[in-house]
Amino acid sequence: MPGTTWPPHHVRGMVPGLTKVKEVRVPKGVVGVISPWNYPLYLGVGDVLPALMAGNAVVSKADSQTALTMLWTRALMAEAGLPTDLWQIVAGPGAEVGTALVDAVDFVCFTGSTATGRTVAERAARRLVGASLELGGKNPLIVREDADVAAAATGTVVAAFANTGQMCIHIERVYVHEKVYEAFRAELVRATRALRLGRSYDYAVNVGSLTSAAQLAAVEAHVDGAVAEGATVLVGGRARPDIGPLFYEPTVLEGVTHGMAVCDEETFGPVLSLYAYGADSEAVDLANQGAYGLSASIWSKDSREAGRMAVRIRAGSVNVNDGAAAAAGSIEAGMGGMGESGLGRRHGAEGIRKYTESQTIATQRLLPLGPPKPGQSGVERFVRRTNGQLALLRRLGVR
Repeated sequence: MPGTTWPPHHVRGMVPGLTKVKEVRVPKGVVGVISPWNYPLYLGVGDVLPALMAGNAVVSKADSQTALTMLWTRALMAEAGLPTDLWQIVAGPGAEVGTALVDAVDFVCFTGSTATGRTVAERAARRLVGASLELGGKNPLIVREDADVAAAATGTVVAAFANTGQMCIHIERVYVHEKVYEAFRAELVRATRALRLGRSYDYAVNVGSLTSAAQLAAVEAHVDGAVAEGATVLVGGRARPDIGPLFYEPTVLEGVTHGMAVCDEETFGPVLSLYAYGADSEAVDLANQGAYGLSASIWSKDSREAGRMAVRIRAGSVNVNDGAAAAAGSIEAGMGGMGESGLGRRHGAEGIRKYTESQTIATQRLLPLGPPKPGQSGVERFVRRTNGQLALLRRLGVR
């Protein structure tokens, strides 16, 4: 859809009445969307649709593990009337296919790890091509002294262990006020132990498999390393090959300290670390530790006070009395990260504007603007031209 523009936004011109100015938005051209294997419909197609709506053509680099989801959606879009050439899908190794895509498109939308995001951003920057990046997270959840402990524990379990913890906005750190720590810990352990692991595709089980052997190895390394350095496993903490080759129990750790990989690095699996705090200011400081800033959660009966805490947390989204879904599912609001969790936003106005360029169109009437005549200073020219334009406006009846 080259040449497509949005409705113009009219602004005041240089000379009111004689200079007419409008701002329009025009498509970037060809947008490259590189999407991950987890949530391929939501994260992959969800970035394609606004790019198309903004007037661009799109080339998607689907993850090799979930390419069929993208192809199925493209077939549905074709049935709905989308020209088949307007959205192309490629798959293959990221180092080859992803690199070639970044080197060819006019804008890049990437979702994935922080390490790969840096590479994408650097490569795009060499071509002076823009990039939107949603990257990793080590997301905190705060349980205030006044929180409903049972509800907070249930919400934490969902926010941490849904999709086996394999989503960038899932919770990995939980900070609990010291006065409710014991009660929350007991409720969290009970709720976690009650989760059912299984291989079925129905709702008879709560937690499924990890996606790859590499992911299982990373989870085991984080948990085993923390235990070796003094952390305690409250529940879980082991692989379950009796259920399937990539199963790992939902795990809650206590006694995790800085320097442990599970404390400082994204685990991307069913693992939580539990900490106690004494004051709200301390909880905010703890939540802001580390380089990430993607999503956060606060549980409290006082939504006003929780809101005051939320704006002090360095995160692109903060959920009050919800783990992560409330912000992510509110698609009229932007979603993205701060710090090493990325650049730009998906969803909301920014989620579609990022696929466009702002263009200013100025139309000058009657008296053209230009350099001063020889021998005439800029000030003299300005005064004379302004007086002439004002006189002309008065004759035209413009006040």
